[in-house]
Amino acid sequence: MTKARTNASASPAVGRNMVINGAMNVAQRSASVAGLGAATGMFTVDRWATLLAATAGRFTMSQTADGPNGISANCIKLDCTTADASIAAGEFLILEHQIEGQNVQRIGKGVAGAKQVTVSFYVKASAAFDFALEVFDNDHGRGCSKLFSTTTDWVRQELTFPADVDDGSSPFGDDNASSVRLFFWLHSGSTFTSGTLQSGSFANATNGNRAAGIDSFFSNDANNFFITGVQMEVGPVATEFEQEQISTTLSKCQRYCHVIKGDEDDSTGLIGYSETTGAARFGVLFPQTMRAVPTFALSGTCRAQGGTNDSANFTGGLAISAPNANGSALHLTGTSGLGAADRGYNLQCRADDTTLSFFAEL
Repeated sequence: MTKARTNASASPAVGRNMVINGAMNVAQRSASVAGLGAATGMFTVDRWATLLAATAGRFTMSQTADGPNGISANCIKLDCTTADASIAAGEFLILEHQIEGQNVQRIGKGVAGAKQVTVSFYVKASAAFDFALEVFDNDHGRGCSKLFSTTTDWVRQELTFPADVDDGSSPFGDDNASSVRLFFWLHSGSTFTSGTLQSGSFANATNGNRAAGIDSFFSNDANNFFITGVQMEVGPVATEFEQEQISTTLSKCQRYCHVIKGDEDDSTGLIGYSETTGAARFGVLFPQTMRAVPTFALSGTCRAQGGTNDSANFTGGLAISAPNANGSALHLTGTSGLGAADRGYNLQCRADDTTLSFFAEL
């Protein structure tokens, strides 16, 4: 006997979720970062950023092993550490996820036959709050927002957003740029809350209508917010959260971020050669083709170590050279101490908190 899918307009059972790392299982950068609130960025769980403006509130963001049973062992936890009782007009705190245009073509946005989408997620908090989720068309500046409520227990929220036919001439770009942004509005001033929530249809964004009716995460320094199991799919019905192997999720995340971490043995395993007595070059092959040519960041100290020569730490640091989406060369310059040119060397990280990071984020 064959059972039909509950959601007849949904995408196939495998790959129906357009959100990457919705189970919050991958955190290449860090498991926890404290003192956040002054700057926008992606700090812990891959593919999830916090957007901020002008707030005095501060928080800790962490990947926490407190997910709902049977959905995910992990969740994002935001822990308010400094309240903001005086909310200026332009303030906001948003938890954000971005999706490439070529990954949302199934929605058919902007043309006849455009489809509804349903976003579901598991959420809880330290108290009852009303927050908002905005599905935002980043290509054309159009959005639609829905309020959702929290309790102190895990609750699955299922929010269906209408089809956006618009004027028939504005589909999502079929490319590797950001087309859909999921904005979880957790705190905002009157610039974004003074109007009427744009909830019934997509419309060109009017700031006052984007987060009307929400409470503030920063209302008390005892506030917490937890979220996991985020899924966006085609159709008016939320299907069961799509589980996938951790190797699959990591592979998807490495399209946007690849982090090489040092270890207690002070070695990364990157092989290279000396160009001169004061410079060396090491090759990096990315595990996945990245979304775009990445930028590079070094945290910590590296040196080149050879079979017969063990150099001092290089003062010049490590820089990316001739990058592309599949791999790159890292150029280490500074203190002399290498042997003659063209000798083989291993790149050595001087502590287990040293990281080599490559970013191609949206």
